[in-house]
Amino acid sequence: MRLFFTNTSCTALLFGALSLLTTFSHADLPQDSRRAGGIAVIEVSSDTTTASFGDRPVVLVVEDHKKYAIVGLPITIQTGVHLLNTDKAHFDFSVAEYAYPEQRLTITDQSKVAPDPEQLARYQREATEQAIVYKKFSAIQTTHFTKFIWPALGKISSTFGFKRFFNGEPRAPHAGLDIAAGFGTVVLAPANGVVVQTGDYFFNGQTVMIDHGQGIVTMLCHLSRIDVKTGQTVKQGGVIGLVGKTGRATGPHLHFSVSLNNARVDPLLVLPKNQNDGQVTTKDIQ
Repeated sequence: MRLFFTNTSCTALLFGALSLLTTFSHADLPQDSRRAGGIAVIEVSSDTTTASFGDRPVVLVVEDHKKYAIVGLPITIQTGVHLLNTDKAHFDFSVAEYAYPEQRLTITDQSKVAPDPEQLARYQREATEQAIVYKKFSAIQTTHFTKFIWPALGKISSTFGFKRFFNGEPRAPHAGLDIAAGFGTVVLAPANGVVVQTGDYFFNGQTVMIDHGQGIVTMLCHLSRIDVKTGQTVKQGGVIGLVGKTGRATGPHLHFSVSLNNARVDPLLVLPKNQNDGQVTTKDIQ
């Protein structure tokens, strides 16, 4: 597989993506970026107890004695005005237009582009398993938003939202962040949570999914080794596995996805801008 990026480099794309983000005044909240694949951070009344977007409940958190709804905006959302419902009031907010760049990939393993019926059935079973996890809304977390760390240190090789073409054929947009790192690099839990799914998937390879509570779910893919089990509680910075190149991958890297209210969002909106900010390194692991 060879990677081709339209009109610009990954580095330029990263800085462009970061410049799009609205800087929010509270460090522990995610970035407010109201676009497809983004996040809307909306202040609600302090006595609000439930909030929903469409048919999905959303995260409610407290920061500096104020309450906020943290709304994940799916990559397929239409631009224009949308509605957040709470038990106390309704809030209109606008989703802005945003054009993601293209990513064109040449793949030598044709089965990863056009799976045969047996492979396709396997993929569909695995996609169903993952969809069930993404729809979870558990009460693991307390009142404050999860503060994430980078799950691995390395070069960003592919940002969120790329319009992907495999051997010239259009495919779904890239729903995560790819971090290129050496084979066997330690992969860390990005936040406290419970491991709700592990598996060796057709496209994603060896994968771990973590439930962080209130509909916040992360997925870490292409691992060479998994060091946790389903049902296990993990602490932020705990080792969950090692970077690999299992599944549809041309080289060792970590694919990292973040989901809010069953919407995959840009992980850069919840991660520190500097990979070393609050990061637990292998030196800290005994």
